[in-house]
Amino acid sequence: MIDETPLARTRRARRMYRLLHERYPYAHCELDFETPLQLLVATILSAQTTDVGVNKVTPTLFDRYRTAADYAAADREEMESIVRPTGFYRAKTDSLIRLGAALEERFDGEVPRRLKDLVTLPGVGRKTANVVLGNAFGVPGITVDTHFARLVQRFGWTEETDPVAIEHAVGALFLRRDWTMLSHVVIFHGRRTCHARRPACGACPVARLCPAFGTGETDPAKAERLLKYELAPGASR
Repeated sequence: MIDETPLARTRRARRMYRLLHERYPYAHCELDFETPLQLLVATILSAQTTDVGVNKVTPTLFDRYRTAADYAAADREEMESIVRPTGFYRAKTDSLIRLGAALEERFDGEVPRRLKDLVTLPGVGRKTANVVLGNAFGVPGITVDTHFARLVQRFGWTEETDPVAIEHAVGALFLRRDWTMLSHVVIFHGRRTCHARRPACGACPVARLCPAFGTGETDPAKAERLLKYELAPGASR
């Protein structure tokens, strides 16, 4: 953590957020879904795998299971065969079947809109709950996944390592209304520019504000080749 006052840290963090928002104005949840239930299921499946991998199996899954009751009554072997490519398919199948049953028994088959209710569901922690709240219901929330946790520590926004502590520490730096989009742009940046092993520091829009500058490639031309995305039309570097 760099030596700065809490006010200076807040101002620096908000400036970094604005710059990242300019880089990724189109940042969004990269899981494909149409309903809160679909997003909840997809987020559970995303554990220990990629959103791309989840998006490959969910069309079949969502076509076969449309309601909480469908999940509750699912044939285990059939569901396992569908979600197998996402890894840990037995545990995930178990979570989805129990999720369906819990929604039916306690919430009339509907996905609840409150964090305290969501985290009581099988397979649902705060990260999953915040994804659903922010993207399905428009309730601001901070999603602390591996990318988010890694970047906010590199940025010097917090020294916390526990996901809940990170959520609260970072949340205190920003207006609540910005929490969901903040999560999106930080995660986008982690996947596309600020990589775990070799961040593209020389092509980073927040380089001059980041205490970890120099962790990765600083030469602009070489860093450019490390980027894992193309800028949207009109977006700034």
